[in-house]
Amino acid sequence: MSSSPVHWVTEPAVLRPHLETVSTRVAIDTEFIRERTYWPQLSLVQVALESAAPAPPVILLLDMLAPGMPEALAPLLRDRAVTKVMHSASEDLVALRRSCDALPEPLFDTQIAAGLAGIGAGLGYQRLVQELLGVAVDKGETRSDWMKRPLSPSQLAYAAEDVRHLFALHDALSGRLDALGRREWFEEDCARLLENARDDEGERWPHLSLRSAQFLDAAGQRRLLRLLRWRDAQARRSDRPRTWVLDNDLATTLAREAPADRGALDRLFETHPKAPRKLAGPVFEALGTPLPDEADAPAPRTSERDRKALRRLQDAVAARSGELGLPDGVLASRRWLESLLDGEDWPGVLSGWRRAELEPALAPLLEPAGDGAATSV
Repeated sequence: MSSSPVHWVTEPAVLRPHLETVSTRVAIDTEFIRERTYWPQLSLVQVALESAAPAPPVILLLDMLAPGMPEALAPLLRDRAVTKVMHSASEDLVALRRSCDALPEPLFDTQIAAGLAGIGAGLGYQRLVQELLGVAVDKGETRSDWMKRPLSPSQLAYAAEDVRHLFALHDALSGRLDALGRREWFEEDCARLLENARDDEGERWPHLSLRSAQFLDAAGQRRLLRLLRWRDAQARRSDRPRTWVLDNDLATTLAREAPADRGALDRLFETHPKAPRKLAGPVFEALGTPLPDEADAPAPRTSERDRKALRRLQDAVAARSGELGLPDGVLASRRWLESLLDGEDWPGVLSGWRRAELEPALAPLLEPAGDGAATSV
């Protein structure tokens, strides 16, 4: 197979004529940095354009640091007549929405397609290309600094490779989805991914992801929830990583010890080198300000009864996954099942086609009962 022509594009005026040649699909990937910020800093967008067969696609490497480039790319992202083929797009969507104020719709996510086609759950691009196309992809620049200029030849080559095979993956996976009758499942999952990126309101119960929350009493868990919600809002406003605003250990300590007044908080901060001393006032206010929904917050699941209830759900999901030929984790993850046990009514990703497939098996396990069945909490 001949190599795709690759163009480094630094001016919107150069991009626009290329976009006039777009057919019914494009392949897209992004490179961004998020180590020192809350929001991803978009550096590069790779776009593959179809050529007349048998010519390989034309690959554009768009310098997103160039003035006007996000605005020039946005119309293509919004064009619903053009399918955007991407792989594992969730973080890319956040970067594109933040930089371009647009999302790539409609979306064909090849990682989602691979899961629903029974190939594997959460497969990386490199492995999927190898598995379906028999092509080895170099991933040597995974941890590269994409904000520096000029980019090195190896960076540019790596970036181009990330979209070079997406059309071939699209063709292979589309056929498998249609053969299995799962096109509607797939479109529902891609639409949900886009909706999550559009709303991006943050996790409702962030304390559940911290193991340390298990060792707090109910009042301490509510205080931890208040701090983590405040931290997320502050991180968004200041564009700093959450743990740079308030690290997890200090948040847990504050929730457990509950300083009685501002002076006690200041003294506690003096003993912690990472304490956000300039934010002591807002931290103290957050600690003592109840949230409207905190009474609805589920407690961390720790008991043996909780573990047995979760295991029964997992076993039922595994059985149904086997019947459908779906890889582990595609039908329902542990976290999603915990949401059901916490009393949520088939939330988010478990709604739609997953509920139709799982409810007959899981509903009896979720009913309150005294005969050993799982209980909602």
